[in-house]
Amino acid sequence: MELGTFSVSLAVKDIKASRAFYEKLGFEVIDGDEAQNWLILRNGEAKIGLFQGMFESNVLTFNPTDVRGIQKSLKGKGIAFGMEADEATSGPAHTTLVDPDGNAILLDQH
Repeated sequence: MELGTFSVSLAVKDIKASRAFYEKLGFEVIDGDEAQNWLILRNGEAKIGLFQGMFESNVLTFNPTDVRGIQKSLKGKGIAFGMEADEATSGPAHTTLVDPDGNAILLDQH
């Protein structure tokens, strides 16, 4: 099962302060809109998303090419989902689940 690119989506209090901090660590903005309170940053292969006011906690994010196939496979293994992608559709979609320790996971197909 190929989950795709991995990143951490951080729930930040001040997107400008967080951006400045991560830029000091060598991250560069590659996508997003600071005015809409979200940015995607990269340093080499590492990616992080900064999201102000969108999530209550940090989220593990994967960008697969077939979110519906992964969802179907995981449902067959007894995994429960908080939000499901509509399996009757195609194209961009996302699904959410939570690991046994309460960590949120987002499978987001662009």
